[in-house]
Amino acid sequence: MSQIESLTGGSGYPTFPVAPGYRVNVRSGPGTNYSIEKVLPYDASVTIRCQTDGQSVSGPYGTSNIWDCIGNGLFVSDAYVRTGVDGYVVNRCA
Repeated sequence: MSQIESLTGGSGYPTFPVAPGYRVNVRSGPGTNYSIEKVLPYDASVTIRCQTDGQSVSGPYGTSNIWDCIGNGLFVSDAYVRTGVDGYVVNRCA
């Protein structure tokens, strides 16, 4: 398996760990005013398809207004995802 395949899990999208010790809400849009669609279990990882601006949220990785799209209409705050950078790591959502 190549380094790219191990990072993307073969999906073509990169996968990153969620902050340890947190059960993160998955929302229907990029803000806490959107409905909770599900809750990620402790020590989960997420595959980020695209990222978009949204409500600013403070979490274990700082304060960010970036939201990660992890599925069709499913978003988590980037403040809870360990991407290793402050900023975008994938393309912006269309």
